[in-house]
Amino acid sequence: MDASFVALETRNSPMHIGSILIYNPETAPGGFVRFKDILGFIESRLQLSTTMRQRLVRVPFDLDYPYWIEDPDFDLEYHVRHVALPQPGDWRQLCIQAARVFARPLDLTRPPWEITVVEGLSNIEGIPKGSYAYITKVHHAAIDGMSGIDLMEATHTLRPDEPPPPGPDNWKPEKLPNPAELLGRSYMNAITNPLKQLEVAAKAAPGLAKALKGLAAKEFDVSTEMIAPKTRFNRKISPHRVVEGVSVALDDIKAIRTAAEGAKVNDVFLAIIGGAMRRYLEDKGELPKKTLTAMAPISVRAKDEKNSMGNQVAAMIAPLGTHIADPVERLEWVHDRTKNSKAMTDALGARNMTEMSKASPALFMALGAQLYSRLSLANRGVGPIFSTVVTNVPGPPIPIYSAGAKMESMMGLLCLTDGLGLGHVVQSYTDEATIAFTADREMMPDPEFYRECIQQSFEELKKAAKTAEKPAPTNKKKPSSPKKGATKPAAKKRAAPKKKTPAKPAAAKATSKGGTKGVASRSKTSSKRKTAAPKGKGTSKT
Repeated sequence: MDASFVALETRNSPMHIGSILIYNPETAPGGFVRFKDILGFIESRLQLSTTMRQRLVRVPFDLDYPYWIEDPDFDLEYHVRHVALPQPGDWRQLCIQAARVFARPLDLTRPPWEITVVEGLSNIEGIPKGSYAYITKVHHAAIDGMSGIDLMEATHTLRPDEPPPPGPDNWKPEKLPNPAELLGRSYMNAITNPLKQLEVAAKAAPGLAKALKGLAAKEFDVSTEMIAPKTRFNRKISPHRVVEGVSVALDDIKAIRTAAEGAKVNDVFLAIIGGAMRRYLEDKGELPKKTLTAMAPISVRAKDEKNSMGNQVAAMIAPLGTHIADPVERLEWVHDRTKNSKAMTDALGARNMTEMSKASPALFMALGAQLYSRLSLANRGVGPIFSTVVTNVPGPPIPIYSAGAKMESMMGLLCLTDGLGLGHVVQSYTDEATIAFTADREMMPDPEFYRECIQQSFEELKKAAKTAEKPAPTNKKKPSSPKKGATKPAAKKRAAPKKKTPAKPAAAKATSKGGTKGVASRSKTSSKRKTAAPKGKGTSKT
């Protein structure tokens, strides 16, 4: 799976993931952080990460998977860069800068990661002046969402004054292997690959049998809803990117899920994104009658693999309910269909799905990935079975610090590939939840409008969920029976006592607390598209 991300790498499709992280230096010593402080801080913690000083070495003709080696030419100052926004330094400018940085491929002859420090954040609502941001990029071959969190732990602390890790840094660089050594390794792996395939087949057989049994017993169903209709986002991509995001209260997301019995937080995010895509495509006159779907990655990383590099993920197809206008009905439907998809994934065995990819011959996999791009198959009707990606990456539940500066907010960024021009990252940090997206600029020339679609979808679902709540029962004393000879019947007597307003249940109180924060945003597309910007995001104009 790691090697597939290397094979898919093209100029138009750089296969890295990352984040926009915003920091407040007021908590740092002296209330100020210099660029050299950041360099020194990261250098002092390099020993905590296996990723940051390793580079890829590709085998000639892609006859085997690439290898990781300790980079003999590692240079920290190459990987950590420094820029500043021009005035006024608002949220939209930061997003434009992030899109530019993110569109450029990484140099795969060096450790595949970069951090761009961006200062000049002077006009972002809710963010103190003097704050700065990290725009991070790490190749997907090196990390998945969960190992990315481990990398974040290596570049952050739990206290602003936490000292460097104790003990010496015993890291040693390695010599670059020559082509003959790499071809020798590939020859040995080619001999053992059939044995690996047999081993994988043996492991997969019980899962396939269980899946067929579950299908026969109707524990889940396989329907045409699992295959999405084609949209503007499912064609060959350009080299240009846009990024944006919305920040909401995590308590609001938790309160909304009570509107559908058994719904999870992830179901709420899927329903919000389904509503946003419905609004966006409806505005373009391109909304399909059939539901769109999302590929939702599932981590299968074991506890003892926490610090290991690479990807340990399987995938689940989650219908988004874009064909349903009512937000609560959409949430209920999404929950029902994701429950079905989870049952199917559990039957197959998510870990087995990941293990199967290990038996694919590297040469055929690389050729297949390159042919898909070079023949523009995404434009010829051969697209993925899902419309977008929605990956949920839980962030730290408590504040964290880098070089003494407190992280104020975090949003995730995704790689795109042919046939997949829109991806979403859902993330939580302390009491904040963010829905960020990365899109092809040719497919989405108006990212501010799509951000408004996400915002409106959230507000609509929040309002509908509050309305759908059942009031708590009141503890009224049962009226006594009417006296003999009373003229009014008992039924009317029971209706007579003055009604009391029922107390708000806990879920309603939680819902009423939250909401998005920020200032109004304008878009050239329609006056109806006005909405509140996320916390810390300034006024933006298309």
